[in-house]
Amino acid sequence: MKITSINPYTEAIIKEFDLLTADQINEEIRKSRNAFLAWRDVKIAERTALIRNLAPELRKEQRRYATTITKEMGKTITESLAEVEKCARLCEYYADNAETFLQPEHIQTGEKQCYVSFEPLGIVLAIMPWNFPFWQAFRCAVPAIAAGNSCVLKHASNVPESALEIERIFMNAGFPHNVFKTLLIDPRSAIQLIDEDKVDAVSLTGSNKAGEQIGEIAGKRIKPIVLELGGSDPFIVLEDADIDKAAETAVKARMLNVGQSCVSSKRFIVIDAISEKFISKFTEHFQSLKMGDPLDENTTVSPLARRDFVEELEGQLNDAKQKGGNIIFLDAPKPKKGFFFTPCIVTNATREMRIVREEVFGPIAPIIKAANEEEAIRIANDTEYGLGSCIWSKDVKKAQRLATRIQSGIVAINDMVKSDPRMPFGGIKKSGVGRELSHYGIKEFVNVKTVVVKN
Repeated sequence: MKITSINPYTEAIIKEFDLLTADQINEEIRKSRNAFLAWRDVKIAERTALIRNLAPELRKEQRRYATTITKEMGKTITESLAEVEKCARLCEYYADNAETFLQPEHIQTGEKQCYVSFEPLGIVLAIMPWNFPFWQAFRCAVPAIAAGNSCVLKHASNVPESALEIERIFMNAGFPHNVFKTLLIDPRSAIQLIDEDKVDAVSLTGSNKAGEQIGEIAGKRIKPIVLELGGSDPFIVLEDADIDKAAETAVKARMLNVGQSCVSSKRFIVIDAISEKFISKFTEHFQSLKMGDPLDENTTVSPLARRDFVEELEGQLNDAKQKGGNIIFLDAPKPKKGFFFTPCIVTNATREMRIVREEVFGPIAPIIKAANEEEAIRIANDTEYGLGSCIWSKDVKKAQRLATRIQSGIVAINDMVKSDPRMPFGGIKKSGVGRELSHYGIKEFVNVKTVVVKN
């Protein structure tokens, strides 16, 4: 069986790859286990020195890596370049801070000497998605490896070249063989690694269906997991907001990675009294977008990653039309070839529409009117997801009070949601469990060990 890399803009096959056989998988896992047994004893200062080496490796061929990302999954080259740079900054952050994060924590209990140590678990299986093919893999692997684990990557089937490039970057940075390893395997083989106790922990970023499946298997085997799943992030615009700035940022928040991001703003909840002004400004900024070749740095709207994603969005939009949706399409020519979906705004969205109830992984922007702040909060929380959210108001203290009532893992006030290596990232409800990044993320895959010494 093979997996195929397809260019979403040209629709041409880039390359096909053979999946590993069962025997090959077992051999790679054996190597990763042996690599862990040696790596866990390497001094943290030596580990972080190698992690620091990753940053210049990423920057040295940043354009080539970005081109690989763009050709495999379609995002604009400017976003791909930014993604590679963000990975470099992540590596520098953990190179600077991992040793401090992992220092034993001494606790005063009286006569006894007590401390908590943070020790690696073993092999971490990273099951990662296609939408940020470098960033998602690095933000899982780097802290896990810094903590002394080894990491095997099962990447999405449409980005195999990106997955193999990441492995080469670790090797070029001087890491021992198999501390980081890409496995070209299918989902069934990944599940078997968990179910057969061949890995010690699992990190998944993906769909809710995948999260439920992996969570069930990991739970049965009592394995630590981090699940970063879907989102239907609310973007709340209050009556006293800077409407022009909010509208400009709203377009960026919806169109990041052409809407294919878990933390894209997906429901725009606007107080009725200022809704027409917001819609006017939002449409104005929206109409400045340009569809085209993602390798052209002037392009702001790229193709979706796969053809079936276009079909899914068409179904969601048709449902909105049938239920009274008023659609404003981007007034720009759509390329004749490529997996393009014309971005659009739905100005009178309601709870009955799929574009409001479901996660919309693409450039559809539903606008929901709320009578007041109380109704805006109720609408924001009326979802099974709880990843990110935005509140726009000139009264920051009021926005902070309202933020405590938003059911999400992240709240951005007068800004869009963005991940930052220095801040924990993750959600609640069906958006997942656990946290990535910051000192919280590095401690997800360690044994938090209590040591008590009697004097």
